[in-house]
Amino acid sequence: MAIEIKAPAFPESVADGEIATWHKQEGDSVARDELIVEIETDKVVMEVVAPEDGVISKIHAAEGDTIESQALLATLETGAAAPAPKASEPEKSAGKAGGTAKPAPAPERAAAAEAPALGPAARQLVEEHKLDPAAIEGTGKGGRITKEDVLRHLADTPAAATPAPAPEAADPDAVVEVPRGPSSERVEKRVPMTRMRARIAERLLDATQQTAMLTTFNEVNMAPVMALRKKYKEQFEKTHNGTRLGFMGFFVKAACEALKRFPEVNASIDGNDVVYHGYQDIGVAVSTTNGLVVPVLRDADFMSLADVEAAIADMGKRAQQNKLTIDDMTGGTFTVTNGGVFGSLMSTPILNPPQTGILGMHKIQERPMAVDGEVVVLPMMYLALSYDHRLIDGKTAVQFLVAVKDLIEDPARILLQL
Repeated sequence: MAIEIKAPAFPESVADGEIATWHKQEGDSVARDELIVEIETDKVVMEVVAPEDGVISKIHAAEGDTIESQALLATLETGAAAPAPKASEPEKSAGKAGGTAKPAPAPERAAAAEAPALGPAARQLVEEHKLDPAAIEGTGKGGRITKEDVLRHLADTPAAATPAPAPEAADPDAVVEVPRGPSSERVEKRVPMTRMRARIAERLLDATQQTAMLTTFNEVNMAPVMALRKKYKEQFEKTHNGTRLGFMGFFVKAACEALKRFPEVNASIDGNDVVYHGYQDIGVAVSTTNGLVVPVLRDADFMSLADVEAAIADMGKRAQQNKLTIDDMTGGTFTVTNGGVFGSLMSTPILNPPQTGILGMHKIQERPMAVDGEVVVLPMMYLALSYDHRLIDGKTAVQFLVAVKDLIEDPARILLQL
């Protein structure tokens, strides 16, 4: 029986996708839930698996093709088996002579089918380092090899000396060009943007052109949070099954409390209407090799500090493995981003429409501060709040940022909701 394999239903925020990699070809046997093709959208890489056991009889979209939601990708013949390779003429004649014919070598396509599945990032590393996928232990679903598996294999495998190629016989008539120092050639390389990078560029441009974005700054004393973290770090990790206590959890919880006090910052503009959200879905910016993604913590105001830290760690891991789903990154009422992990001392975060506010964290740096008439060296962090001035007044934005500052400088107020 023939089954049509179609692309997943894309949400409204995703117009189309692009065929990234076919893991199976026409005539290949597939098992149920085995990866067949990967589709790259402007947000995530979506995997399409086989609905039943069978053979791929027809592929309707090639790699690089742009497809829409529910587009026909391939036809699967269920219950069929891959056709056996035909014997070559010399082998047939040998068989007729009475000798035992040697079995035909397995075709390359069958060898490729037996090879472990690779994710896009893992495949790039394997090709770059010329590795054998069969020698890498896959920890993903169904033995799938992830980027972390390849990096672990590289770390565990000592670098082998690359054998030098055999020298070719010298041609006496050949003209040998002798290098004359550094080359003055001005090399350029032109490559097309990935769909994700193009979408990021489009959204950033829209944010600057379609919003009245303004940024207000403040600074926060991180000593209280750092002292709390130092005191309970090990106990927190043991109690919560290895979840590490970081700074992001404090800022997410502080933002949730401040958003309750200033609902305009948690609102969005829809045409001539203002939509006030009675919940706090906090987007947390995560950097990946393909670009910046913003997975969302649903109902973050009801999450404990440990829940927030565990969710952020899980989203960061899945983002690096290209395993985030579109649902993970859809929605969000406010965003928190941390440029300090890259060493940024101060920056202006750009809004993530239709959200009207984004909080930027930065590098913690010791600075001399005046405290009660004395100069004290304190670990300080600059905070930045970018907001849409069409909806949020400067007074509200400043008060919101001050509320976040006060909660971080006295973390007990987060728990007491003071």
